[in-house]
Amino acid sequence: MMRLIVLMVVALGIALPAHAECYADYKAKQDDPLRLHYGVAQVSDPACASPQAAKGELAPRLAADGWTLLNVLSTFGPEGLSERKASAGEYFLRY
Repeated sequence: MMRLIVLMVVALGIALPAHAECYADYKAKQDDPLRLHYGVAQVSDPACASPQAAKGELAPRLAADGWTLLNVLSTFGPEGLSERKASAGEYFLRY
C-alpha cells in the first residue's frame, strides 16, 4: 500500500507542469511631454511564447500608469536578467 502511495505522489509530481520564470524587455512612452523608457517585466508562462503574446499582457499594466507600450523586444528566462538590469534602471521589474 505504501509503495502505491509513493508511486502516485511521484506520478503526480511528474504530471504537474513546470513553472519557469519568464521576462520580457520592452520600450514604452508617455506624451506631453514626451518621455521614453526601456524596462524589464516578469510575464506569465503563456505570454513567454513570443514578444507578441507578452505585448498583450504588458500593455494594460503600463497603461494603468499612463504609459503606451511601443514594442516588446524579446522574452527570456532568468539567465537574461543580470545583463539587462543596468539598462532598465528604475523600470527593472517595475511592471
